[in-house]
Amino acid sequence: MAQDFERNIQRNVGTSAVTVFTADSDDAVVGINIANVTSSQIKIDVFITVSSADYYLVKDAPIPSQSAIQILDGGAKFVLQSGDALKVQSDTASSADVWLSRVDTISE
Repeated sequence: MAQDFERNIQRNVGTSAVTVFTADSDDAVVGINIANVTSSQIKIDVFITVSSADYYLVKDAPIPSQSAIQILDGGAKFVLQSGDALKVQSDTASSADVWLSRVDTISE
């Protein structure tokens, strides 16, 4: 069975949490890259909201000026179920670009 690879992107994420992706089935996230587009260090949070509870993947992760981090590495991945929302927030206005790679609708 062929896999359906998809991507979700957000530009200039700032101090309000931004929903990068909300699952509509069982979906596997295979990569998240976050770039600091400013000239100063920023700190970012990446979390998943399930119902009304937030579960952090990273909290206050520092990203140096004009650098990037990958939240997943070494082949790591995680599953979101229908309704789970992956969100990103920075401590600085309009400071981060986010690229998320995922496999849509993995089989149960």
